[in-house]
This record gives sequence, C-alpha cells and structure tokens, in this order.
Amino acid sequence: MKELYFAGKDRYDNGMEYERCGRSGVLLPKVSLGFWHNFGSVDPYERSREITHYAFDHGITHFDLANNYGPVYGSAEETMGRLMDEDFRPYRDELFISSKAGYDMWPGPYGNWGSRKYLMASLDQSLKRMKIDYVDLFYSHRYDPETPLEETLQALVDIVRQGKALYVGISNWPLEPLKFGYDYLKAHDVPLLIYQGRLNMLDRKPQEEGILDFCAEKGVGFIAFSPLAQGLLTDRYLSGIPADSRMAKGKFLREEMLTPELLAKLRHYNEVAQSRGETLAEMALAWILHQKAVTSVLIGASSTAQLEKNLKCVTASPFDEAL
Repeated sequence: MKELYFAGKDRYDNGMEYERCGRSGVLLPKVSLGFWHNFGSVDPYERSREITHYAFDHGITHFDLANNYGPVYGSAEETMGRLMDEDFRPYRDELFISSKAGYDMWPGPYGNWGSRKYLMASLDQSLKRMKIDYVDLFYSHRYDPETPLEETLQALVDIVRQGKALYVGISNWPLEPLKFGYDYLKAHDVPLLIYQGRLNMLDRKPQEEGILDFCAEKGVGFIAFSPLAQGLLTDRYLSGIPADSRMAKGKFLREEMLTPELLAKLRHYNEVAQSRGETLAEMALAWILHQKAVTSVLIGASSTAQLEKNLKCVTASPFDEAL
C-alpha cells in the first residue's frame, strides 16, 4: 500500500523566498519546478513523485507544465493528475499550477499554433489530464504570425472569464507583439501576469531585445526557462561529453555546440563559481535571479539531490561579471 503524503510542516520556513510577480497579488517562489523533462510516461513515476514531494516540502509552490510535455505528449500533465489524486489535492489552494498551448499537440489543422479553437480545446484537455477544475496560469506558448493577435488574446481573456484560468501569460513572443498583447489584455481587464522566456548566461535575448526592460516598466513578471542552458552551465561538460548525457544522445544539445571557445568560457565561469564557494549551476541560477524584472527561475530535476543543490541559488549573492 502506497504511503500517504503529508507535506512538511516547515515548508514555508525551509529557506524558500518569494517574489511579487510584477504588480500583481501573486507571490512566486524564486525557484519553480518545471515538468518539461523527467515527468513523462517514459520516466519512473515514483521518481517524479519523490521530486515533487521534495519541492513542495521546500517551499516550491509553482509547478509549470504545458500540453505537450512528456514524452509522450500530454503525459507530464497525466503525471500531475496522478499526483493530484494521490498526494496534492488537499494542498491545491497552496499550489500555483500553470500550463500552456502553442506548439504541436495533435494532428490536423487545429492542434498547433494560436487559434481560439486550439487554445480552448487544449486547455480543456489539460484540465482533464491534470484532474483539476482550473489552472492558476495559462500561457500562449508561442507567437503565431498567421493568426490575428486579437483572436489569440481574446481567447485568453475568455478563458479567464470562464473560470478555467485565474491569470494569463505569454511565452516566446517577440517584443512588438508582446507590447500589443499587454495593451489588449489590459484594455479587456485581464492584465498580463507574466512573460516566460529563455534566459541564461549563454543566451540573453530577453535582455538584448528589451523584453526584460518592458516587463520591468509595465509591472509584468518574468520567469526564466532553460536557466542552465540544457546542462551546459553545470559541471557536466567541463571535461568532455559524458556518454549518458543529452549531448551524447543528440537530444536538445548537439556535440558541435561545445566549441573550444564555449568550453573555455564554461571553465572560466566554473573557476569563478569555485572562488565564490558555489557550483557553476548555483552561480548561473543566482545570476538570473538578480536580473531586472525576474520573478522566478524554472528548473528541472532528475533527482532530489540535484534539486537540493540548485535550491542553494535562492540565497546566493549576485554574480558580477565585471569582477
């Protein structure tokens, strides 16, 4: 018989810190748990269960999903649904659960991009898989250059008015559509809560393109995904390419990406981290958390030990590259 889960009584006094999301009433943990990897049907459920227990017991209240996270598509949300049934339903009001739609999900013309039909159908499916009545946050997962922005944005507005999401977000949109989206949502009394974008020490496009400046100016939160550049900003590749690594498997990372120049930069960052008494990953996460407008950083985890290490970034001092 499966042992019942009781959340740690000290979960809000266990070192986690919370940041206000833009100019909203929402406080998010500085570290949020992403279900992009390690929570699909190909992954051991008991390991996923152990990781989420550890996360919540250490103050991580925000679980971030999307319709096609897996593999297979939808299976990360099914894992969330099983976790709700077995462990987290008594704590639903303490959790901030997000999902998204925008990338490929099912065959045919209505299972992709940003149409009203796709977004609404996808969210209905997501709610069934996760076995919840609403999500706290629903994102348009990517910019659709073909669908009128008004259609995508009005779908987000109506999703909130239907009670299927409490807040809406935008992910991976360029700056000008983001500005339009912010104005549209504000005019329809469903303010944009948060922007999700790729940000790490090796990929700074949200800074370079002005997205972080815009979020700071307008009071929109920012949450960073891929904060460790799919593992590059860890000690994983400092001495070569491990046989069991994502890069060796050609999954998201390719061997030709690890150029001599990049390897030299990674080793330099690692030396700086060691001089600070930190791991490279800890320093890389702390760098993000101290950037303008950043509310939270999304981390994945393949073990509780990895999660434990990365949580140290919450109290790490800022990393000044000038030094």
